[in-house]
Amino acid sequence: MITGSLKNQVDRIWDTFWAGGIANPITVVEQFTYLLFLKHLDKQQDEIEKWRALGQDREDIFPAEATEAGVPLRWRDLLALKDKKRVEAFEEHVFPFLTAQEDYPYKSPFGNFLKRAQFQIDNPATLASVMQRIDDLEFTNKDMLGDLYEYVLSKLATQGTNGQFRTPTHIIDLMVKLIQPKPTEKIIDPAAGTAGFLVGANEWIKDHHKSDLRDERVRNKFKEEGLTGHDSDATMVRLAAMNLFLHGFDNPNISYQDSLQPLESTPTGIFDVVLANPPFSGSVDANSIDQELTTLFTTKKTELLFVARFLTLLRLGGRAAVIVPEGVLFSSTKAHKALRKELVDHQQLDAVIKLPSGTFKPYSGVSTAILCFTRADDAATDSVWFYEVRADGYSLDDKRTPLLDENLLGPSPTVRPKDPTVVNDSPDPAQLSDDQLLKNNLPDVAARFPHRHDTKKDRARTEQSFTVPADEIRDNDYDLSMNRYKEIVLDQEDTRDPLDILKEIKQLDQQITKGLTELENMLTTDTQGGDNK
Repeated sequence: MITGSLKNQVDRIWDTFWAGGIANPITVVEQFTYLLFLKHLDKQQDEIEKWRALGQDREDIFPAEATEAGVPLRWRDLLALKDKKRVEAFEEHVFPFLTAQEDYPYKSPFGNFLKRAQFQIDNPATLASVMQRIDDLEFTNKDMLGDLYEYVLSKLATQGTNGQFRTPTHIIDLMVKLIQPKPTEKIIDPAAGTAGFLVGANEWIKDHHKSDLRDERVRNKFKEEGLTGHDSDATMVRLAAMNLFLHGFDNPNISYQDSLQPLESTPTGIFDVVLANPPFSGSVDANSIDQELTTLFTTKKTELLFVARFLTLLRLGGRAAVIVPEGVLFSSTKAHKALRKELVDHQQLDAVIKLPSGTFKPYSGVSTAILCFTRADDAATDSVWFYEVRADGYSLDDKRTPLLDENLLGPSPTVRPKDPTVVNDSPDPAQLSDDQLLKNNLPDVAARFPHRHDTKKDRARTEQSFTVPADEIRDNDYDLSMNRYKEIVLDQEDTRDPLDILKEIKQLDQQITKGLTELENMLTTDTQGGDNK
């Protein structure tokens, strides 16, 4: 979380890009990222020089020979240049350095993540204004930098351009809370996007495993091996790497990799946790699919292939929380049935959590669900817990307006907002009222999930959540849609005795007959009176 003042500053920087003719949100975020990253590197170099002055050996980020030669690579040197010279410096020195171009003598250690990154701010005045506004950003603690970058990335969600939008943070937080990752575990998102799930897992671990992270060996191993991400979009790879870097990971394990193709550098069967919201809007070339994914079924549907990939990545006992389109739960194709059969008969399908159809509005109205499962390899599912999320804390229209105060949203409400200016600020948990829970079901999901197989197991099928035996699911052709098992009780209306109704009809009929007779007599009298005149 960042302060309202910082949000306003970021908004002004965004507006400056737009005023300068850079209107594509992806481009704005990329260019913003590179400049923010460059400023952060400058601060890191200052820290290195302080350590060196104390006799500690540290490796420079910016080569000493470049500094001695007067090559403008550092933030402070670039700020001092005149407008046109500054643009030239970025084109001729800064980006060749950051991307580690072969023909450039100085190379940054981050070239692997920034391959094909391009400088696209050719307006000198725009560059000067944006850099000055970024230079004015102040952070009272290190966490604020990562939080600020998360806010920058959130603007992709509000813009929704080119099909690029992120999983809402409150949904990420729910899935992470259900899985509860540990610092000793290996966590992967094979469709990482901007690394929202990986950052969410990191935040959970920082908040809930502080004592474990005090052990330097545990902390270092987690930083080196704990988080892994793949994506087939080079832009997303760059943004994901920068996101993790700005959250304290100096060497992020983010790679340019289509997870549905044979994995070149990532071993399978070694991960403890999979968290993902993979693409589910199409099919892939059958010739490019890793054959390991087609042992259960033959399909080109990405949503099915990704679930198969998740199973190959997990170690025995590893667990996953992933988002799938609702069609995965009930579609009747052989491939869909084969996947559901695998999850029920050979793995441990823990939960099916139905999300509201407006969760991804305004960019997609598709109905989705969270699947929670554990790799078991032939230890069949005993029962499956179902939950229908009817409200996630936001309006389900295109505006997605918050329905509660910010600190009461998400799966972990607190008594007050977190203070971003205080290091490790941890407000006390809040208990939502019944009315508030009607607007935000996520705390209820998180509270019931750990008890799904004990006290909550015998809840009635009319409730918002209940458990279904695996045998019943098998009898229903492995249908995993909640509506298949939900019981609907219609409200009984008060009905009258039919004899009373007939009696009333007769009375009305008598009144009508009497009225008609009186009317007829009146008309007859009037007619006779007229004839006598």
